[in-house]
Amino acid sequence: MELLQSTDFWIGLVKIVWINIILSGDNAVVIAMAARSLPAAQQQRAVLFGSGAAVVLRIVLTIVAAKLLALPYLQILGGLLLLWIGLQLLGEEEEGGGEAKEYGGMMAAVRTILLADLVMSLDNVIAVAAAAQGSMVLLVLGLAISIPLVIFGSTLMIKLMERFPIIVMLGAALIGWVGGETIAGDVSLQGALVANPWLHYAAAAAGALFVVAAGRLLQRRARAAAGH
Repeated sequence: MELLQSTDFWIGLVKIVWINIILSGDNAVVIAMAARSLPAAQQQRAVLFGSGAAVVLRIVLTIVAAKLLALPYLQILGGLLLLWIGLQLLGEEEEGGGEAKEYGGMMAAVRTILLADLVMSLDNVIAVAAAAQGSMVLLVLGLAISIPLVIFGSTLMIKLMERFPIIVMLGAALIGWVGGETIAGDVSLQGALVANPWLHYAAAAAGALFVVAAGRLLQRRARAAAGH
């Protein structure tokens, strides 16, 4: 009870929720892109389950993120994984299928959401942990409150992608941008980054361009194969 009456507690909670609002935009894009090709009912389940599981994953990551980020080459691997996810999401085609295929599609979407969130949250959770100042109650409450925010953002993005297909391309570019940033942020490259700060943005732009260009190429090949 004393905890709930503490001004510091409420200030910390507001900080964590606000940090999550700011940092969850790219996660909402990934969730929306992974779920967009599913049937409407499965979209809702994939968004709900993927968002909830991603937040639980963030709680676990917050405990170990600082140590993980200190490992050389980990962010390079994570960034390459994000580039691959961006390619898969941009290149995937809507396909019909039975109930088993649809179930597999939903599980694949949830796996993609969790993999992307695992990589994209490594540095984000450090900001959340700092705002929580060691309070596990604050951490869990703040991240739990962020679940509906991510779900709402993802649902909105799905609707926008259905109406404006160009947003799918922009979403893939965003995933590529974050992938490039993640690679450039690896501890093994910090010396080069300090000497050449522009490399951060160059790597991010290269990641975005790679995903869009390679994704478009995969789409053309898929259409050509379908035509034959």
